[in-house]
Amino acid sequence: THQGKFNDYLLKINRELSYVQLDLRACRDPYDGRVYFGVVNNVSDDQSKLGTKYSVPQIAFFKAIVEAIAQDVTAEGTICNLDALNIKLENQVLNSSGPQSQDVPAAFKNFTMSHKEKTLDQLVKDKWLCYTEDDNIGLGIRSILDLRSWFHNAGVPSCQVCNEAGFKAKLCPNDSCAVRIHHYCLKKRFSQKGMLVCPSCDTQWQYQPPKAEPIEVEDEETEPVQSQPSSNPGPSQPSLRSKRKRQRLDNVETAGCSSQASGANRKRVTRSSAHPR
Repeated sequence: THQGKFNDYLLKINRELSYVQLDLRACRDPYDGRVYFGVVNNVSDDQSKLGTKYSVPQIAFFKAIVEAIAQDVTAEGTICNLDALNIKLENQVLNSSGPQSQDVPAAFKNFTMSHKEKTLDQLVKDKWLCYTEDDNIGLGIRSILDLRSWFHNAGVPSCQVCNEAGFKAKLCPNDSCAVRIHHYCLKKRFSQKGMLVCPSCDTQWQYQPPKAEPIEVEDEETEPVQSQPSSNPGPSQPSLRSKRKRQRLDNVETAGCSSQASGANRKRVTRSSAHPR
């Protein structure tokens, strides 16, 4: 079959890539259900970490966003702009386990709101993050490809159907049940059965197709996927970004988002080595 030939071809590619500790990996985007392929580094060592062109504060900012999205108990798979911009990098240091965890680097203290906005735009441009239709921030396809092990180690609940990280998923209607299923996995189940019940508690599921899909910020020219993000901010983006920036209020430092779960309801985990490259 065509699928069998494709799998054989993919296996041959990965055998060759294994020599340089790389892997051609497939994943399904939980925001739009499409399958994407990307080359991923199989080794997370000090040398691989040197490949990043993001600054230390930018990496800490990215980590905090990933954690907020992945550990949101509502499994919305997003964080609103205001919550992202209000992230305090000092908390990343104070919650770490290092012997000098109480010493907040000056670079963290000097990481301004403007720096955060530029970093968000750069992370979206480099596909580490994405903007959703409702103007929230989600995980980009590169994060989904590259952070699979991090999701597992951080204890992010898995989809009951495909066993991949369920940070963007439908929760069981039974509040006491921990089962969650990706929207596209749920759609596939409903296409096979007229009615679906929870595989754990037998509660009947109601399904409505998700209407929000990621809006990808495209460059003027199509470029291949980079092995590491560029250190320079990309060119100015379409009008959506300008509109987004105009909507950011001057008092953003104290603002919050009613659509996002409060910090008290989020499950937090120990900071990990996940970072963009």
